[in-house]
Amino acid sequence: MADERTEGDSTDDERLAAYAKALGHPIRVQIMRVLLERDRCMTGELVEELPVVQSTASEHLRVLRAAGLIRGQVDGPRVCYCVDPSGIEGLRVLLDALAPTCCR
Repeated sequence: MADERTEGDSTDDERLAAYAKALGHPIRVQIMRVLLERDRCMTGELVEELPVVQSTASEHLRVLRAAGLIRGQVDGPRVCYCVDPSGIEGLRVLLDALAPTCCR
């Protein structure tokens, strides 16, 4: 059976790998949970809730933002973060395409 993958598949694989890498640390998964529960959150609030210091939280937020899973809005000297619905939907679509009949 010939491999019928297309260029689009390669791009999708790269996107899925980027999402997986962004979620590949337990603290980043915890950050996503907090943001999904609260709708939005300041970095300092995450530091209070999670076992990380400010600089570590900022780095994890940078990774999640670069992957398109969250977005940040400047609020004076602070940044208010929230989940990016289009990123979450993109992740869901790619996971569904990975195993379309697996869990239905």
